[in-house]
Amino acid sequence: MTQLSITTTQNVTINFTAASLGVRILALLADLLILFAYLTFIYWLLYSVLDLDELMLDWDYWSVAAVNAVILLPAMFYTLTMESIFEGQTFGKRLLKLKVVKIEGYQADFGDYLIRWLLRTIDLFFLFGLIGLITALVTKNTQRLGDLAAGTAVITLKNNISIDHTILREIDARYVPTYPTVIQLTDNDIRIIRETYDVAVKDRDYNIFAKLRAKIEEVTGIRNQSGNDETFIGIILMDYNYYTQKM
Repeated sequence: MTQLSITTTQNVTINFTAASLGVRILALLADLLILFAYLTFIYWLLYSVLDLDELMLDWDYWSVAAVNAVILLPAMFYTLTMESIFEGQTFGKRLLKLKVVKIEGYQADFGDYLIRWLLRTIDLFFLFGLIGLITALVTKNTQRLGDLAAGTAVITLKNNISIDHTILREIDARYVPTYPTVIQLTDNDIRIIRETYDVAVKDRDYNIFAKLRAKIEEVTGIRNQSGNDETFIGIILMDYNYYTQKM
């Protein structure tokens, strides 16, 4: 599998593995199965249970078409909506532990998801998906046409690594958290903080500590109560793990 190196805004390089074509296809099939189940249920409910077909006997063509369009809208916008809500993941991608990210290392935004969605028709459905298949096979990071246009890649979140290399920290049962609002951060935020913190600890770089503390305060609104940047960041990491492990 291709390794994808992403440099964060704190100049920390994190290596990810680009998702293989086979796993991406499995995620797509899972999403298609969800959409099939949705459409089957809706049409069964409307036509078998509510007898909508009887009601529509006297309707004109455009009225019938409008009803079907409304039914199909959630399926049409499924991928765009899910990736926007779940930050680069659909239910299929979450199941297979995949995620859409920017090649430059930033979190993909709505515009990126929109570009991928607009080109989805060409990639997956034009010529039976041949264009998307060929593009993914010949590109370094298994990118389909939509990924190339949006500057994104799909990575796998599965990593066989120990707890020392993850966002997890051992927490004593008697630990008392300090900053409850730390839960507004995401796992990705905490991973970046942990990576940057470890580099600063290793190099004893107090400038990095200060910048990281300032960024955390800006994003979360939390204020350093310890008076020491290194201690503050350590508490942030511990508090996040405390609250997420309790959920």
